[in-house]
Amino acid sequence: MKTMTCRQLGGPCDLAHRGESADDVINAQDQHLKAAEKEGDATHQEARDAMKGRWRHPKRSLDWYRQMKQDFAALPED
Repeated sequence: MKTMTCRQLGGPCDLAHRGESADDVINAQDQHLKAAEKEGDATHQEARDAMKGRWRHPKRSLDWYRQMKQDFAALPED
């Protein structure tokens, strides 16, 4: 297991997401941003809009995805 924060994934806070893979933490971040948006948390709106764009245009977002996978791989195990 490894941990990445909302901030490391492009968000504004330090909520920790744990997972076995980069995809696990990216999906956790997506759920976190959806919940923040639903609760009306404006501080997360910019990150939520960026995440929506990545899901809609995955080919254009491949650089971000590759960077997150690389960052995750470089992290120590928890």
